[in-house]
Amino acid sequence: MSQTPTGNSQKEWTRVDLIACIMSAVSYFCILAGMTLLLLNQWTGYALTALALISAVVMFFIIDPKLRKVSSDYEKKQKGYLEELDRIIEWKKTEET
Repeated sequence: MSQTPTGNSQKEWTRVDLIACIMSAVSYFCILAGMTLLLLNQWTGYALTALALISAVVMFFIIDPKLRKVSSDYEKKQKGYLEELDRIIEWKKTEET
């Protein structure tokens, strides 16, 4: 099983990630085309811009729980690393004296 640079397996990509990627592309396309048409005062520009905003909000609510979990896991690991570093530094200080 291959590992990503962060050490997580690639099998962690789920249906939620796929939906978020698709929603991201839809949002990007709709905001690009929508703003262009909006500047030309076309009614489709208003519709596409509204669709872009809706898809961005949906994408946020889909991916946010997973991002929060990954972030909290990272914070726990970082706290452990910092505690280990503090122990090593303290050990070196006592060794020097």
